[in-house]
Amino acid sequence: MIDLTNISLQFCGKYLFKDVSFKINSGDRAALIGANGSGKSSLLKIISGKLPPEGGFVQKQKRISIGYLPQDHIVHTGSTLLEEAMLALTDITNLQQKEKELTEALSSLNISNEEHQDLINNLGEVHQRLEELDSYSASSKVEKILMGLGFEEKDFSRLTDEFSGGWQMRIALAKILISQNDIILLDEPTNHLDLDSLEWLITFLNRYKGALIIVSHDKHFINAVTTKTYEIFNRRFSIFNGNYAAYLKFKEERDKELIHKHELQRKKIEDTKRFIERFRYKNTKAKQVQSRIKQLEKEELIELPDFEDAININFPEPPKSGKVNVELHRISKSYGDNKIFNEIDFQINRGEKIAFVGPNGAGKTTLAKIIAGRINFEDGKRITGHNTFISFYAQDVADNLDPDFDIIETIYGIANDKTPGELRSLLGAFLFHGDDVFKKVGILSGGEKSRVALAKILLTQSNLVILDEPTNHLDISSKRVLQKALINFPGSLILISHDVDFLQPIVNKVVEIRKGNIKTFVGGIDYYLMKREEIQKKNEEETLNQPEKINSKKDKKRIAAKNRQAKYRATIDISGKISILEQEIDELEKKEKHLEKTLANPDTYNDHEKATELGNEFSEIKQKLNVCLNKWERLNTELKNIESQFD
Repeated sequence: MIDLTNISLQFCGKYLFKDVSFKINSGDRAALIGANGSGKSSLLKIISGKLPPEGGFVQKQKRISIGYLPQDHIVHTGSTLLEEAMLALTDITNLQQKEKELTEALSSLNISNEEHQDLINNLGEVHQRLEELDSYSASSKVEKILMGLGFEEKDFSRLTDEFSGGWQMRIALAKILISQNDIILLDEPTNHLDLDSLEWLITFLNRYKGALIIVSHDKHFINAVTTKTYEIFNRRFSIFNGNYAAYLKFKEERDKELIHKHELQRKKIEDTKRFIERFRYKNTKAKQVQSRIKQLEKEELIELPDFEDAININFPEPPKSGKVNVELHRISKSYGDNKIFNEIDFQINRGEKIAFVGPNGAGKTTLAKIIAGRINFEDGKRITGHNTFISFYAQDVADNLDPDFDIIETIYGIANDKTPGELRSLLGAFLFHGDDVFKKVGILSGGEKSRVALAKILLTQSNLVILDEPTNHLDISSKRVLQKALINFPGSLILISHDVDFLQPIVNKVVEIRKGNIKTFVGGIDYYLMKREEIQKKNEEETLNQPEKINSKKDKKRIAAKNRQAKYRATIDISGKISILEQEIDELEKKEKHLEKTLANPDTYNDHEKATELGNEFSEIKQKLNVCLNKWERLNTELKNIESQFD
């Protein structure tokens, strides 16, 4: 579908990648991976046509449709959520307009038989394409996709201007999924999804038949939906036939080989340098010395991969707390008229590592802030256990950093026992390298501030650590460093995260928060996902076995629309046949009337041969007309029988 040939791109005078050539075929499902700054997002932009390559060219199949989701800067304004989503149905709306135009053209009296047949053929093609796009249930599909991504029915009439950045991303993602593109390009699509929406998206993409290229730091997600791995490494592009988990095994072997080759090259360079130094001033060796110097200049240095696993960062040893860290008794919390919790009880014990999961807006962050003592509540009691010290990280915590401090000053104040080298290693793990550590906090992006705040948490002596979406601005290597620190942390932990791979080795309990209710699953995230799937299947079976309840006018309208769509699908073929047959009957009746008039004229019989020919033609037309009328009657009876099933 798309051919990329010798694609190159530079940034600040250095190549991100050079002479990249590969083909994207229908059905390819690839994860695009590489270190931060290696050019992954730029390559997606080149494929989508948003960014021209510096060198090389991109060839695309005619009429190919590409859906591209960028990481940020997504804004929708000026329409309701449902109106915005429906804009993605461009193919269907265009076809429906064409269908209308063809139908109108067919009713014209001034067209030839040949033109009439062409119009019928074109109309048949339009109907077939509409059937392929399942246009008759398009509105229902749009609503299902929006709800799958976490929107509620009450959101459909809200203006898109009202939605925050994370929800704006979901609107853009919904439109891409609705559009039925040939290729979908997704740049970090999971950053603002909750676990429910993430699992729904995995299911949707596994049913999607087009090509898929994804940039994501969520290993669980890319392993679940991709079968191929594209890698940008050392400015080169390579393809590995296997998902990310399989690629990591391959990478481990490749890294060993690179280390071996690097060591051989290092020894060779040292030997060459020694030879040059030893014989630099000997005339008899001048040619050999010059030859070795040229060899060194031409030598392409082997770059070693990043070894993030070598970085070990651990929390300071926390003070020992009592058996219970925090107890909540009959807590009630509201925001205006929105009741979040009503008389809930919760307790976190020493050593527990808990994941809070559930849909966005269910109250995960609210509960975490109540436990941390960051917000008030209307009723109930919060009791802090003996010797409990709490550290709390959330996206808005980053806003409390002093903008006049540089990064290393910000964390140095709480880590007097750490050397500058240790602090720089910590900051390097959170993607601050070299002179980055001297940047003022005030000039950092939101993501960079969040990483600084997270680094501060790792230096704090607390025995209860609460982290709200800590992985949103981290790459895979940084997540691994944080993950290892949390596994080794001897205190208690609450994690709000949708990143299954990140949670798997850490948590020993999962708390699901949904519609103001709290349900606890004693076990890891895999156990929770298994139990949730069992519950969903049971609920689906119960729903199927129950008659559909009609509680409101809206329910009646929805069911009526569903019934109309089913009726339309069941009758479209036979209705089309009747429409074509009616056109044919109309033409035959016109010819019959014309011949009747001609045969009624006495002058017609002056030419006996011509009169006989017209008489035969009249008989043939009457016979054809009778056949068509009988067929029309039969089809209409069949149509009424089908329609009666939906009445």
